[in-house]
Amino acid sequence: MRSPLSSPLSELAPAPARPLRQFVLKVHQLCNLACDHCYVYEHADQTWRDRPAIMSAEVVRQTATRIAEHAARHQLSAVGVVLHGGEPLLLGATRLREVLTILHRSIGATTALDVRLQTNAIRLTEPMAELLLEFGVRVGVSLDGDEAANDRHRRYRNGASSHDRTLRGLALLRSDRYRPAYAGILCTIDARNDPIAVYEALLAEEPPRIDLLLPHATWDNPPEAPHADWLIRLYRRWLADGRPVPIRLFDSLRATAAGRPSATEAVGIDRGDVAVVESDGSWEQPDSMKTTFHGAAATGLTVFTASADELLAAPAMRVRQSGLAGLSATCRACPVVRQCGGGLFAHRFSSATGFDNPSVYCADLKGLIAAMNSETPVAWTGQPGLPESVFDDLASGGGGSDAVARLAAAQESITRALLVAVADAPEGRTAAAAWELLSELDRRAPEAVRRVLTHPFVRVWAVRVLSGAGGTDRLADLAAAVAVLARADVEVAVRPRDGGVHLPTLGTLSLANGVTSVNGAHDHVLTPTVTIARDDLTVRLEDADPYRDCHGWPAVGGLTPAQVRDWERVLGPAWQTVTRDAPGYAAGVAAGLTTITPLVPDAETLRSATSRQAFGATGVAWSPDPRALAILLVHEFQHTKLGALLDLVDLVEPDATDLLRVGWRPDARPAESALQGTYAHLAVADMWRARAERGEPGTAEHYARYRGWIAEAVIALGTSDALTEPGRRFVDRLAATIEKLPV
Repeated sequence: MRSPLSSPLSELAPAPARPLRQFVLKVHQLCNLACDHCYVYEHADQTWRDRPAIMSAEVVRQTATRIAEHAARHQLSAVGVVLHGGEPLLLGATRLREVLTILHRSIGATTALDVRLQTNAIRLTEPMAELLLEFGVRVGVSLDGDEAANDRHRRYRNGASSHDRTLRGLALLRSDRYRPAYAGILCTIDARNDPIAVYEALLAEEPPRIDLLLPHATWDNPPEAPHADWLIRLYRRWLADGRPVPIRLFDSLRATAAGRPSATEAVGIDRGDVAVVESDGSWEQPDSMKTTFHGAAATGLTVFTASADELLAAPAMRVRQSGLAGLSATCRACPVVRQCGGGLFAHRFSSATGFDNPSVYCADLKGLIAAMNSETPVAWTGQPGLPESVFDDLASGGGGSDAVARLAAAQESITRALLVAVADAPEGRTAAAAWELLSELDRRAPEAVRRVLTHPFVRVWAVRVLSGAGGTDRLADLAAAVAVLARADVEVAVRPRDGGVHLPTLGTLSLANGVTSVNGAHDHVLTPTVTIARDDLTVRLEDADPYRDCHGWPAVGGLTPAQVRDWERVLGPAWQTVTRDAPGYAAGVAAGLTTITPLVPDAETLRSATSRQAFGATGVAWSPDPRALAILLVHEFQHTKLGALLDLVDLVEPDATDLLRVGWRPDARPAESALQGTYAHLAVADMWRARAERGEPGTAEHYARYRGWIAEAVIALGTSDALTEPGRRFVDRLAATIEKLPV
């Protein structure tokens, strides 16, 4: 009989390897329980017997060095390290502190380090919890349900129950002090247990996340019972409860159904980014392989003889990252293959055909997926002026002229509501005459009023007034601007500043010799706002509005004729670049970008910014490079669109505290900031893709970097607890767009 690994799968042509992002360290080989479903001690692979019980400091240091090298080489924004066993808490506090110190000093100096620890929680005491809290370690606890369910397998060697001791550790993690260290619960399914009772028992422990695992099995040792009905019953109860806690299996299948990445190796075709380091320093495949045959996880490499990149080059690791090509013919022909991905790699094994098989849980996965896909999707609750199709269009990353027009209309309504609030505020009563006139002009010249009120900095001013930081005399400026636009024969009392009054959308009106009123029907000396039209793009260069200073960078005050010519010279080629490199975004930009605020340039970097309160405006420092300017315009308008959408729909839970790691920033970001960055960088990635496909030098590297960033970020968002239901829908569609970008 041929070797199990001599399948044609191991002869696949090498493809570009995805970097490893999670490393499981077997810091303690022994365990204080004797769980009869444990793949480490009870299944086919028994190599633990020949390894040291404890990972030495030397092995930890070399492992940390290898991980840091890998993170630096691939510019990874973060890596995860899971301390595993056996039972890692058997290390004791002194040895555990030594391990954590080494990891942080070596890896933490290179990239963000996310350390997890998987435990049965029996030895989790307050001093140990303090240590984990000190190093930012998050703890996953193994629990299979209530006492009866848990005691089917998770017992001491003498047969005694471990349930009470595990619950004691979980109670510690639920406390306010140690809640930040609580990562979730891992539950191995036993189909003999009642799924609803298991679900309720797990939910009672208030876990941040639940991980349901199918018990390890192969075609040589198949499961004793079907599992689809068990999973479906639990799924439907979870759905009926409003998904009160993330369940990784269900969330991953929902994600892969939408075309975005899975968060587990158990389903999906996009994983293969996990490596194990045994207590002696051996590099191994994920240790679920221990359920297949003796030595199945081995690679023949150690952290002393091979780097992580050399591990990735090993045939076994190439197979794990080979996607659809690495699946059996049965799987490749299956209509749900992109959801299940052939199941967990180890579950495909048989001694006759190696891993060239569907999962031994194929029928269960198909049944679960069919049930999930047939469930009525969450209904679109609707938002005023925002149809479902428009939401989905924007969620794809693009959003054409119709979608942007809908956002603009909603923004106008918000601005009008803010103006009413300004007029009703005590300080607004001093401008009552201007408000009454503006209201009258809205009846007589509604288009002129609309043009003025949609000027981006009107809302900026209104927000400042309501926060006590602006003057109400701006109401008179708005009325005067409408009067001039409409040529209305009305007198507007104004307060000149430096001999003039700024009229939004028009420019600065000169008022000499003590004049303090404007009549719209009369001629006035006006320094107009510069307007540049290029093809279907028309924008104002706003260099005088007193409320344009909302972008976080200093704005240019008063453009010189030479500076205007510079903008006119570069904006045309920049817009041509947008229409060529970002055709899916250009129509939206043309429909919504009305104003550019020139920013004071920085000597070392390009500057651009948007303000949540200034829809339609972007601040940009002039650049002589139209290609760079094109990217800035598209990037910033993505922020504009998403900010306007967030005014209508809560995509992130208001009380969310999650901090997520993203590749473009060194610091962890709140979920909304991560979402904003992902949305903006998607458009930039698409532009670099277009340039790379034309073969422009140096662009492929930029594209790969941006695509990697957004792919990582959308996984972090999709697996966080921070998203609302519309937010999950939004991220699902965003991820589907990212998935279509070529790797």
